[in-house]
Amino acid sequence: MTPDENQLRQLPSVDELLKTSIGQYLINQFSRNLAVQAIRASLAQARIDILAGAPCPSSADLLTQAERILQKGQQSHLHSVINATGVIINTNLGRAPLSMEALQAVQAVSGGYSNLEYDIAVGERGSRQVHTEALLRELTGAEAAIVTNNNAAAVLLSLSTLASGREVIISRGQLVEIGGGFRVPDVMRQSGCSLVEVGTTNRTRIEDYAAVLSERTALLLSVHPSNFLITGFTESTPLKTLAELAHKKGLLVMEDLGSGCLLNSEQYGLAHEPTPQERIAEGADVVCFSGDKLLGGPQAGIIVGKAEIIARIGRHPLMRAVRIDKMTLAALEATLRHYQRGQATTHIPVWCMIAAPPEKIATRA
Repeated sequence: MTPDENQLRQLPSVDELLKTSIGQYLINQFSRNLAVQAIRASLAQARIDILAGAPCPSSADLLTQAERILQKGQQSHLHSVINATGVIINTNLGRAPLSMEALQAVQAVSGGYSNLEYDIAVGERGSRQVHTEALLRELTGAEAAIVTNNNAAAVLLSLSTLASGREVIISRGQLVEIGGGFRVPDVMRQSGCSLVEVGTTNRTRIEDYAAVLSERTALLLSVHPSNFLITGFTESTPLKTLAELAHKKGLLVMEDLGSGCLLNSEQYGLAHEPTPQERIAEGADVVCFSGDKLLGGPQAGIIVGKAEIIARIGRHPLMRAVRIDKMTLAALEATLRHYQRGQATTHIPVWCMIAAPPEKIATRA
């Protein structure tokens, strides 16, 4: 028998290790199944080490290693990190951090029961949309609002409701991919509508839209290119001009606005970011935007627009599949109330960082 074989024979069995006081502790703390898996992993590593020339570990060492394996396995895979990228709204790092009030609202409704879909005043079933609709109407100037679980869902739901089986006209310069493989043309096809591209990548005029209108046309779609910029020899059609053409022909105009900025970004040293309230005022029938970008709230897809259109969207069968959950709804309501109270730049982390004066940033650095 070789020295290695002799040492391998000295390794205790899984059962022997489980019967020790430490083994019993691991069973009580983590369950028998997990303890067995960890001990087996510890023994497997010990065999590799012995064959590489290491001495046979003691039972205590094997159990210590098993406990390390168990402790590591119990750590949350999703955890907080320090954002040192210089990018405030970092998609890979979870986008917008929530305000303290938003976190408290989530805790308040998730630890027990709530009036999520119950109208306490009349004692009947209610709608979860009522918790944010009035706020969204007030902040955007829209007639009505509805909320989904993310903006891609909001776009898909809106197109499925308003344009399935018909044509949607969009500028070639707005057929964007915004990350994670999310491509506007793919979402449009999934909704059942036919994509009609007009203009060129860098220049699209109102005449390009007018030239392809037909009785199969359902709406004109505008997509805000929030994560890229085309400069130089460019021309795009203002949404107000699109709306005038569409409404003259009895058609709808929809905008995927993306970022969901509710403030005047230029006041804080940023380039102008179009807001939902601007688009509504310019004649958009439907505007979709995210909750977790410049809005500074949780992941959500917000749809605002004409009351009759929003009602149609809310009745679509897909609405059930993409509806917002109670925790997200609580966080969104709390975030919107910051805007209502004029507290966005003092309470919403994203805007606190954007609005921070240079001297404060220098002190932190």
